[in-house]
Amino acid sequence: MLENDSKKHHVLSFVRRKGRLDDRLQRAWQRYAPDYLLGINEGNGSLALKPGFVLDRGFVNSVWGNDRPLIIEIGTGQGENIVAAAQNHPEKNFLAVEVYDPGVAHTMLLAGKLRLSNLRIAQINAPELFESGEDDLVEEVWTFFPDPWPKMRHHKRRIVQPDLASNVHRVLREGGVWRLATDIEDYALHVHEIMDGREDFINDGSLTVSLPTEHVGKGTADRAALLPHDDFTEATRYEGRVLTNFEKKGQAAGRVIHDFTYRTR
Repeated sequence: MLENDSKKHHVLSFVRRKGRLDDRLQRAWQRYAPDYLLGINEGNGSLALKPGFVLDRGFVNSVWGNDRPLIIEIGTGQGENIVAAAQNHPEKNFLAVEVYDPGVAHTMLLAGKLRLSNLRIAQINAPELFESGEDDLVEEVWTFFPDPWPKMRHHKRRIVQPDLASNVHRVLREGGVWRLATDIEDYALHVHEIMDGREDFINDGSLTVSLPTEHVGKGTADRAALLPHDDFTEATRYEGRVLTNFEKKGQAAGRVIHDFTYRTR
């Protein structure tokens, strides 16, 4: 069942469910939450922001203790990608945004083992966080392999939506980028429809790919090859994205990875 934690209505891009934590992840949560998990939620168990919270330079400075470039990943899963990035780039700050307990705990575990000081985690509804963001605050936003919501009636729950794109643009610095990736062809079409016509972002890709020009849903994806196709511009694989277990499974299943780089105008 879908829940809404915010007083303002949001169409959530996730199903609110509690994943079970095994003993190892329970210990990781207890040990590392004070170091990594931001206390910006409205209440215990809530995924809504505290009333009046603002993600601004003052907050970043108080948490990270510096004003280094900030990178935010929406939907960090098990944390493999953002932890590797934080380890490889100590000169930057990283914020992992994830709603599911096991993913949050595993991210803490990876970061804690490496004693990373430049990573924090927000267990929060991402669109609300970006609504609260200060203008020109963030260097990059990453959204890699978001939930595809394959049923046609659920496409409105996909995280990439016009309102989020507007807020991502607002919080990005001049020349900042939103990097996305998906291994679902229909989601790639969805990204192009939301992003390519915008005047505030430039599609900074260099590859030409062919995609169906009509959407398919769960149970009708086999029709995609028979639909009319058109050419779209996409990006080469972002070198800063590690090859996670999730991506490996998609490749093993024969799915094509679609990468996107949208740069602010």
